[in-house]
Amino acid sequence: MNDLVEGHKAHLHHNIAANSSSDEESVGRQIELEAGNSIKYRTCSWQKTAALLFSEYICLAIMSFPWSYSVLGLVPGLILTVFIAATVLYTSLVIWKFCLRHPEIRDVCDIGQALFWDSKIVWYLTAIMFLLNNTFIQGLHCLVGAEYLNTMTNHSTCTIAFSAITAIIAFVFSLPRTFSALARLATFSALFTFISVLLATIFSAIEEHPAGYTPELGEPDFRAFPVKGTTFVNGLSAFLNISYTFIGQITLPSFIAEMKEPRDFWKSVTVVTIAEVIVFSLVGAIIYVYSGNQYITSPAFGSLGNEVYKKVSFSFMIPTLIFLGTLYASVSARFIFFRIFEGTRHKGNHTLVGWATWVAILAVLWILAFIIAEVIPFFSDLESIMSSLFDSFFGFIFWGVAYMRMRRADYGPNFYKVRGIRGWIGFLVNLGLILMGLFLIGPGTYASVDSVVLSYRDGSFGKPFTCANNGL
Repeated sequence: MNDLVEGHKAHLHHNIAANSSSDEESVGRQIELEAGNSIKYRTCSWQKTAALLFSEYICLAIMSFPWSYSVLGLVPGLILTVFIAATVLYTSLVIWKFCLRHPEIRDVCDIGQALFWDSKIVWYLTAIMFLLNNTFIQGLHCLVGAEYLNTMTNHSTCTIAFSAITAIIAFVFSLPRTFSALARLATFSALFTFISVLLATIFSAIEEHPAGYTPELGEPDFRAFPVKGTTFVNGLSAFLNISYTFIGQITLPSFIAEMKEPRDFWKSVTVVTIAEVIVFSLVGAIIYVYSGNQYITSPAFGSLGNEVYKKVSFSFMIPTLIFLGTLYASVSARFIFFRIFEGTRHKGNHTLVGWATWVAILAVLWILAFIIAEVIPFFSDLESIMSSLFDSFFGFIFWGVAYMRMRRADYGPNFYKVRGIRGWIGFLVNLGLILMGLFLIGPGTYASVDSVVLSYRDGSFGKPFTCANNGL
């Protein structure tokens, strides 16, 4: 029996080595095929990919962490931050390994089809969720762009106009057709975002009182654990806000597909995850402590009582307000563009038809984003809706299934038995990921939608397509 198991393992190791060689050859062939094109896609180093990831994760959503901690309490909030970061790093490495086995994969839709019985129906359903997720994120940045312009100008014009201006500027920055061309902008965006949240954190600590302070409400009050009366809807919304900021695996297959050496991707994602945990935890905890449950807002720039502090720190967020929406628009446009022009000269060369189609796709995406921003005009609820609807699949379910499929291919249908304790642990962990995703689809979506209903009912926010001031 032992000889049989050892022979099976040796056979697997041979297959894995053979697959490794085959994967390298496949990537090499793809690069060779692009050699004659004027637009080359497999050009990203791991450093450039890390820059893209930094710009995706080190973003405005960090400023929702103080609000999440105010709902959950510091201790549960920090524990959840580390837990979700570890989960996202683990699933990102699963994606990486899956993409190495299938270098022909270009995006998450190809993965969806490969995972679920090579079904074209799954491919189309994944494509719908993929495009909706990305367009919702673009809409979020239209919304926050309007908040910024209203804050800076003291509401000098209609909010709808400010949202449209943001969409137009982001549309222009979306025009480059390769991720390599966007990498320098990504570095610039991540750096300025870091400065923005650092300034906001420092200002919250040094100013005398947060915005809205009154002697009746008292000094900022922070708690280690949730305050009495915290509802299920609020608690789950806070959790979804944290998970939304971390979960960005939907773009990873697209980034890996444009790397010169996909085997280096683990370096990119590991460096970024370590930075995320440090920045998110410190910013969330410090601002929450100095703002307290009474004065915290989402995003937390609104908690700064000094108008100069607020405007200075918020202004450093401008690059990410533009660039992150730009990045997701580029991912969506690339997905559509490649399907239209696969195998034609328009895909890899500067042609009138190719560029006209690229511009038209981006224009449609930004118009849809603008509409979303006007229909759901509030920051934290929009984040929660996106997290429950899309992160359930792209943050958890897909990658639990991907692990199962890879282990089944390596060790057979009883992989959890063949591998001993490692097999059982891997099986249970990834089953847990799938169940967590299913939980987000059900109770998570309910909580998000209920929060929107309550917000409209209470009159906490303006109506859709309103000129009302949404400045901080």
